[in-house]
This record gives sequence, structure tokens and C-alpha cells, in this order.
Amino acid sequence: MVWLNISVGNFASEKHIAMNKALLFITILHSIAAYAQTEEPDTISAQQLDEIVVNGEKPQVRGEDGIVVVDLPGIVSDKPVNNILEALGYLPGVTNNNGMIGLTGASNVTIILNGELTNMPLQNLYQLFYTTPVDRLKNVEIMYSAPAKYHVNGAVINVVLKTPTPLGGLQGQMRAGYNQAHYGSYGGVLAAIYAVKDWTFDLNYGISRTKSWSREETLSNHLYDGKRTMIEDDMRRIGQNWSNSIFASASWKTLKLTYNGQIISDSKSRALSSGTLGNYTNAYKMLSPVGYHNIALRYSAPFGMTVGGDYTHYYENRSQSLFKEDDYLLGSENRQEINRWHVYIDRQHQIGKWQLNYGTEYQHSRDHSSQHYALSGFPDFDDILNEDVASAYVGTQRSFDWGLSFNVSAKGEYYRSKYQHNWNFIPQLGATYYKTPKRIYQFNLSTQRIYPSYWELHGGTSHINDYSTVIGNPGLQPYIQYDAQFNYILRQKYVATLYFQYGDKATVQLPYQSPDAPNLVYQTINMDYKRVVGLNLYAPFGVSYIWNATATANVFNQREKADKFHDISFDNSKWIFYGSLGNSFKFSQNCPVSLSVDFSYVSPSLQGIASLSSIWKIDAGFKLQFGKKRCCELDLKADDMFNKWSPTMTVNHAGQDYRMKVRDMARNIKLTFIWRFNGFKPKDVEIDTSRFGTGK
Repeated sequence: MVWLNISVGNFASEKHIAMNKALLFITILHSIAAYAQTEEPDTISAQQLDEIVVNGEKPQVRGEDGIVVVDLPGIVSDKPVNNILEALGYLPGVTNNNGMIGLTGASNVTIILNGELTNMPLQNLYQLFYTTPVDRLKNVEIMYSAPAKYHVNGAVINVVLKTPTPLGGLQGQMRAGYNQAHYGSYGGVLAAIYAVKDWTFDLNYGISRTKSWSREETLSNHLYDGKRTMIEDDMRRIGQNWSNSIFASASWKTLKLTYNGQIISDSKSRALSSGTLGNYTNAYKMLSPVGYHNIALRYSAPFGMTVGGDYTHYYENRSQSLFKEDDYLLGSENRQEINRWHVYIDRQHQIGKWQLNYGTEYQHSRDHSSQHYALSGFPDFDDILNEDVASAYVGTQRSFDWGLSFNVSAKGEYYRSKYQHNWNFIPQLGATYYKTPKRIYQFNLSTQRIYPSYWELHGGTSHINDYSTVIGNPGLQPYIQYDAQFNYILRQKYVATLYFQYGDKATVQLPYQSPDAPNLVYQTINMDYKRVVGLNLYAPFGVSYIWNATATANVFNQREKADKFHDISFDNSKWIFYGSLGNSFKFSQNCPVSLSVDFSYVSPSLQGIASLSSIWKIDAGFKLQFGKKRCCELDLKADDMFNKWSPTMTVNHAGQDYRMKVRDMARNIKLTFIWRFNGFKPKDVEIDTSRFGTGK
């Protein structure tokens, strides 16, 4: 069980900024099972023949109208996976890297729920999927180029849940778990659904106590004033918090009301560093609980019109105190309060064999952020950022009897803030061709505009120590991302994806050694472009129910270019390989015990001017089902058993000489107990990227 420390204001992120993005290029995937049987009596004699069992193979992957439909419950059925967030990491072409979901061939991916955009920050959506049992999962749809009617640009993962029926009554699941990494963390989840007549109620509640540890070792050979100075630092960081999250929804016929919220309390961290410049203590503390609240209302009319809206409120108040030995160097208080309103209206018509859809949406955000220092000499700010985004779209889709189906749409978007305003044209195309399910061909094109976080645009500053500083960039520009993919699906299980990505003015955050002073600066900047071209292969195989495996190979070339990175330039490219092999084992077809062993490897890679070392890991798990109708489950899983899943970053370019090794302690052991009640058991066989938080 993954005990996530997911908070919208992640004050530990400054220390890992250079590393977090480096691990998001990975791919992971996995397995299958079903059965059928026949019985044939002898008409000449009364002798009964032995039963003949024929094992069939349920399609793992299907292609439908530009959508890749994946039987994810079947893939993870024998693995120690108990929530949807963990399960998503086993999708073909998808990686779950420490709770961050990525999709091979797509620069960015949005996750939606039951075909509906949930306009909540990404971290809170992940928290929702963490508290949602995998037993609720029906299937998952992957759209590399989502039609505009979803109000999402680019790639989409649509999580489709099972629909409860009045006959099911009250069903639910309770689970409790303990995670031992450097420190122990624990928590519990209650998930319940209830259906009666035209009403459906859904409730997920999770509580966790998390304590984390990480270590960061840096070696900076800094050139300033014509001299080289070696600056070493060894930092250990400890963080902890209490997290309470709740998701509740009530539906009546075609009307649905949803609330999602998270309260994070007792949140604090302390970084202790020692090195060339002395000993430092950097303490962060939330002065009040971090609060996130989202309420949404949606109505679907029987004549093809959908109207909806939602409101989001977020609040964070964080303090920082920096000491050198016993000397107080600085203190600051960072606040952020966000109010966001979002409304939309969609219309759909069926005109013969053509489907026409169009609609419009509007979003207004008000971000009030401030930073105040206890000592003079540091710049304060208290700023309000209003942001408006309005758009309208039109699209169509059609299927032909000779095997072709496609969807195409175009959206016009207007963006306005005090820093800039612009018009954007966002086209989209998705096409699928197949005569038989044995061979399916898909082609996708998408465009999207990606905006920076609110806090970065205010120019906020975070001091790590006297040497290292994280600063915002009010001049940071949004960038345009172009993606194209070609998928070939063979026999509804083997998938080959050829992809191309191009980010015009794509952003990157890397350390920079100032030539004028002993100062290391982290700042997000716009590059000229980032280009990726690659091929991803996914293949499941095995021996009956005894052994099921999936192999993934992803080979791609990555190039990043910037004519102006502070006062230098770079133009770097590299071929990179990712490979994984997932395995699950059972002793018999109905055996209550299953085992899993997964291996992953990433070759040396790059990020801007930085080189990243190769990384690898081995995960192993044990799953036991017991009790009446197997209502109970015990999962034991060990992740990154050899602690090799953190790369070393090296910079050696244009006078820059820097090395950093982050030890995140990804190695951990998770023990989870699950109890399902009233038949809530597995069967045999909007999101925009979060822009919230002062710690980014």
C-alpha cells in the first residue's frame, strides 16, 4: 500500500526540483485470465464423460473509435494492488513513478473520471484514486488525443468505475496499512457505495500519518571571480503530516453533486545540512492546516445537453526559519489563497451516422499570494493574480462500415492575466482503422498550451541555505506542446507505439552557478524547444495461470535546446532506453495466494544541461485472499529492494560543474489488510496540472 504524502503545497519539493521531472519518462505495464467450459454426454451409453475445460483469453487491449480500452482489473488481478492509483502504473505505456502518472508518447496526461473532467488539483485527484478501491474499477480508456468535448487538451486517461445497482444495496471496503521506509507511516481508508431507486451515493474517506526522510548530497565546483571553489553539502530532511481526505457524491437520475476535500495538519519538515559552508537548520511549518475544497454540480439533459460548474478553494500558510549553527539568518511567511470558478455547457447531436458536438466553457481564478520576511534586506511581495480563460469548440465523429472511425475537433481559447493575454487555436484528430480485432491501427494528433504555476509567476523565493536559492520567474511564458502517436495493436494484447513530441518554449528547472558570487540558483526558464521521438513496445506472455508476464521496451531520442539559459546556452540530445518485466505467479487457477516480481531499468538520460545516471529497481509482492467468499485480503509488497531508483545528476557544461545525488529512500515495505463487506469484492476474471502551492 502506498502511503502518499500528497499535499498541494509540498514544501519539500524545492530540494528535489531538479530530480522530480527527470524520472517522468518511464513506462510500465502487465497481464490476463478467463475461462469457459463444455460438457458433452454420450448418446449411446449412460457413461458420463470427464469435464473438458477450455481456457479462453479475455482481450487485454481493444481499439474503439480512437480510444484504447484496457482491461486493467484483469491485468492487476494477481498483484498486491489495492487502489486505483497503484493500478494505473500497470497500464500499457503508463508509468507510476512515486505517485506521479505519465504516459509514453504524451508530453502531459490528464486523468478524468467516468468521462467527466474533475477540475481539482492533480495531487488531490491522486489522493482520490488512492482512496478508491481497485475493486470499483471497470476498465480504463486511453485517449492520446482527446476530443474537445472532454474539455481537456492532449492525452487523457479515463478511469471508468462500476455502476452500483439498487440490488447491490450498501457495499464497501475498509483497509488499513503500514509502510516502513526510513520511518514508519500508517493509515486507513473507508470506501462505500449505496444505490436505492434513482439515487446513488458514493463515499471515500482516508486518513494517514506520514513521516518521510530523504538525503541529498551535492558537490559544486563553483567558478566565480576567476577562481574555483569546491562547495560540498550533505542534507538530511525529515517531514511529517496528518492528512484527511474525503470524496462524497450524490446522484439522482441525471443530476450529480460532488464534494472533494483534503485537510493536511501537523505538517512540518526540518532539513539538517553540513558541509563546506557550515551547519544549517532549515525548518518549514504550516501555521494552519492546508485546506482544499471543491464542489461540483452536473446535469445531463435527455436531449443531449450537459451543463455543469464547480468551485475550488485552496489555502496554505507556511513559515520558514533558517539557522546557521545557532545564528538566526532569516524567517519568512508564505501565504496562498486561491478561489476558482468554472462553468461549461455542451451539446451533442446525432445526424444520421455523424455525431456533432459543440460547447463552451469559462474559468476565473483569483490567486492572492504573499511572502513576508522577518528581517529587512529581503524583498517582500503581496500580490493578487486574476486569470480568465474562455473557450469554445466544435467537433464531429463518424464510423464507416469499411473499418475507419475518426473524431476531429477544433477549439478556440482566450487567456488573460496581468502578465499576458493571447488567443490559442487547438486542433485535435484521432483515427482508428480495423477490419478485424486482430489488427488495429490508430493515429492521433494533439495540441495544448501549458501554463506555469501561480506561485512561480509571483517571483517567490525560497532559501535552502546561504548558497542555494529557489526563485520564481514572473517572465515565465506558457508553451505550446505538439504530440503525435501511431499505435498498432495485434491480437488485442500486443501494442507498438511510435510517437513524436515537440514543446515550443518548453520549461525546465536546473541548478545554475552564478559567475559573480557563491550562489546556486534554481529557476524555471523557457527553453527554445524540447523534442522527443521514440518507439514503445508492450507484450504480455506466460504459461496458463501459473505464470503471467508483461515486457515493455521503450527506445527514444530526446533533444533539448536553449540559446539563453541564464548567460549560457546548450543543445543536448541522447538516445535513452527503458525496459521492464513484470511477473505474477499462482499455484492453481483458484489459488488464494499469488506472487509478483517486477524489474525496471532506465539507461543514462539527460535533462537540459544535466546528465542523469542509469537507475534500476526490483519490486516483489505477496497477495493472500481468505475468509467467507474471500472477503478479506492481505497484501505484502517490497518496493525498490536494492535502493537503486534514484539517479545521480551531473552538470559539466560551459563552466558549470555540479553533482547531486538524492536518496529518496524509495525502498520500503508495505503491509495492507482489506475487508470487503456486503459483496464488495473483486471478480475472478480534469483535470489540469496542479498550479497550486508555495513550495514549487
